[in-house]
Amino acid sequence: MNLTTYSLLVILGCGIVTWLPRVIPFMLIRKLQLPDVVVRFLSYVPVCILTALFVQSLLVHKDGQFPGINQNALIASVPTIIAAIITKNLLWIVVVGMAAMAGVRYFT
Repeated sequence: MNLTTYSLLVILGCGIVTWLPRVIPFMLIRKLQLPDVVVRFLSYVPVCILTALFVQSLLVHKDGQFPGINQNALIASVPTIIAAIITKNLLWIVVVGMAAMAGVRYFT
């Protein structure tokens, strides 16, 4: 596969376009003091996003039918939720979740 100048510029451009919206807000508000209400509200955003991603992977959409349950994701989520309750450590939650999903995919 040849990497042309055009391909390299497209890859770099996509990287910049992806990186800028993530960095600019931090640059703009780093000197501002946000009200406590806003800080409390923003503390829930990661939990909401992770929950939305979790539910999206757990449910299977079928046209004209009620959403079904992804059995593999459900089985892998049980030890992951237990690890979350016991450790409350994101690193261990991710490791247990990845290992559980790998185990489920290997044995099914």
